[in-house]
Amino acid sequence: MICAAIHDLGVIFGKLIVSPVYETPAEGFDGDDFYNLVIGLQTELPFASLHARLRAIEASNGRVRGAEKFSSRTLDIDVLTYGDAVGHFSGKCIPNREILEYGYVLRPLADVAPDELHPELAVSYRALWKQFPGSETDLRPIPLDCG
Repeated sequence: MICAAIHDLGVIFGKLIVSPVYETPAEGFDGDDFYNLVIGLQTELPFASLHARLRAIEASNGRVRGAEKFSSRTLDIDVLTYGDAVGHFSGKCIPNREILEYGYVLRPLADVAPDELHPELAVSYRALWKQFPGSETDLRPIPLDCG
C-alpha cells in the first residue's frame, strides 16, 4: 500500500521528498504495528482539492472510512503542514497538532524538512525533534523497497 500511494502521489505532484519508514507499536489500541513516514511535496492546489486527492488515493488503496479513530487501517494520509498556513481548512487543523504530540509524526517530518519552521512556534522541526521527550523510543527504521 505504501509504495502504491507513493507512486500515486508522484504521478499527481511530481517530485517527492520521502522520509525513512518507521515501524511503531499501535497507539491507543491493541493491533498490528504501524508504518509511518512523511512525504514532502509542492502543490498549488487549494487545501480542499489537495485533501480530496489524498482521500481518493486512500480509497484506491483499500481504505474504508468510518472505523474508530484508534484502529488499524490500510492507509492514512494526513496533511501536516500547508506552507505557512495556520488555521482550520476543510475541518482540519493546520499545522497538524500531531506534529507536537507524536514522535512517529515529528521524526519523519524532521527527516524531510529539518530546517523548515513550525508556522506557530517558529522553531525548526530538527530542533523540535531534538527536544522531543523520549525522541528515540519505539521508532524502528525499516527498509522500504518500492522497486
